[in-house]
Amino acid sequence: MIYTLTLNPSLDYAANIRELVKGALNRTSKESLTAGGKGINVSFMLKTLGIQSEALGFEAGFTGEQIKAALLQSGIKNDFVKVKNGISRINVKLLESDGTETEINASGPSIEKEEREALLKKLDSIQNKSTLVLAGSVPPSLPKDFYAQIMERLKNKEIDFVVDASGPLLQTVLKLKPFLIKPNLYELQELFSTKICGKDEVVQYAQKLREKGALNVLVSLGKDGAVLASQDGSAFFAAAPNGKAVNTVGSGDSMLAAFIASFAEEKSFSKALAASVC
Repeated sequence: MIYTLTLNPSLDYAANIRELVKGALNRTSKESLTAGGKGINVSFMLKTLGIQSEALGFEAGFTGEQIKAALLQSGIKNDFVKVKNGISRINVKLLESDGTETEINASGPSIEKEEREALLKKLDSIQNKSTLVLAGSVPPSLPKDFYAQIMERLKNKEIDFVVDASGPLLQTVLKLKPFLIKPNLYELQELFSTKICGKDEVVQYAQKLREKGALNVLVSLGKDGAVLASQDGSAFFAAAPNGKAVNTVGSGDSMLAAFIASFAEEKSFSKALAASVC
C-alpha cells in the first residue's frame, strides 16, 4: 500500500493574467481551484496512473473540508487529523502570458500537541512493507525534524520511505536511510552551498547524498530531464521530452508519482526514471 503524508495541505487558486502590474487592478482570463500540497499531488497522479493510495495529514476549517471532498471525489481514500484552530492554506498561483509564474503560499494552521499525537497514532496503523511518501514543508508549529521522528517511530515496519523535502528537513532524514529522496537542482545546490554544472556534477553530488544515507537519489533538472543515483551504485540520466511548458505547478510531484508507480510494477530503476520524465 502507498500512503502520502501532507502536513500542510492547501487549496491552490491558480489565475491566468496577461501581465502582473504591481499596485494596480489585475483581471484574470482563467481561474482554477484545486486541492494541493506535495503529498496530495502525488496521490492525484498515482490515481491517474491507476494506483490507489491513502492520503494522510492535517486539515482545518472550511478549506480542509474542501480538500477532503476533492480527494473523495477523485476516489482517493484519506484519513486526515482535524485541526481545531485556523484553516488549511489557500495558496495563490499567478500565471502570466509570457510564462512567468508568481506564487503566494500561506502559512497554514497551528498544530497542537494532541493533534500531532493523533497523527502519529494514525501512522502507527500503516501496514508493514508499505511505501510512505513524506512530501513538502513542515508547518512552523511542528519540530523541524518531524519527518525523521516519523521514520524512527516506524523503522521496524520495513517501510520504504520516500522523502521530497529540502534543507535541514531533508538532512535530518538521511541517517535513517530513506528508500528515495527527490531534490531538484536548486535544492541540491542549496544542500552543498555550491553551484553545480552539468550531469556529471549532478551525479557526483547525488552520490554524496547516498554516502550520507539515502539509498536512491532522484534529481529533477526541469527541462533538462533527471538524474538517478541508485542503491546498486549505478547512475542514470533521462532527457525530458520536447515541448512547451504551460504550467509547472506540481510537475515535480508528478515525476515522483510516476517513478513510484513504475518501480512498484517493474522493479527497474532505469525504467522508473524513464517513466518519471514522460
